[in-house]
Amino acid sequence: MAPVTQLSDPVKPGDIFTFIPNLIGYGRVITLVLSFFTMKNHPFITMGLLYNISCLLDAFDGYYARKYNQSTSFGAVLDMVTDRCSTCSLIVFLSVLYPQYYIAWQALISLDLASHYVHMYAQITSGSSSHKKMREGANWLLKLYYENRTFLFLVCAFNELFYIAIYLYSFDAAWAYWIIVVSTPVWFFKQICNVIQLVNACQILAELDAKKINSERKST
Repeated sequence: MAPVTQLSDPVKPGDIFTFIPNLIGYGRVITLVLSFFTMKNHPFITMGLLYNISCLLDAFDGYYARKYNQSTSFGAVLDMVTDRCSTCSLIVFLSVLYPQYYIAWQALISLDLASHYVHMYAQITSGSSSHKKMREGANWLLKLYYENRTFLFLVCAFNELFYIAIYLYSFDAAWAYWIIVVSTPVWFFKQICNVIQLVNACQILAELDAKKINSERKST
């Protein structure tokens, strides 16, 4: 585990990869990949151990990044990409378990990937230090979602719980039905946030494009 970097010590590019939150991120990736191999035949090993560990570790990388002043762009991207891979991989398997809903699964994956990619690209392009830091005048719902850590954690947790419960329900876990019922409103709210996030990001990019074009026209 990487020691806490002293302020006087120069940080080399290679040091970034051994920062504590990034090591946690690698653990998330490893347990996620292992869950792929158990997802078909071992649902309770998958969700009771591997996949859930990958999800739970997400609550710790940000904490250690702030605690040891090890917040990095690489870590933010690793966190975002791992989140998207986790959710989308599970939805892909749900399309195997419930093929009759394949259009819905495709739509959910597309919305998840598009909204988060465009959002991160817009935030980086506009000069934001983090995809979780909203600019002034941003949609109030997005500000609540991204800037309140407790709220963000609960929404993401219930969103994952919704998909996990649907997965377990296919293995005759009747009790998972009630988890689906409880988590559905929060899951639906998360999809609304994804739509708002996508629209908001598109508006940011359009504003930046208009500003750039107008600047170029003035200089010619």
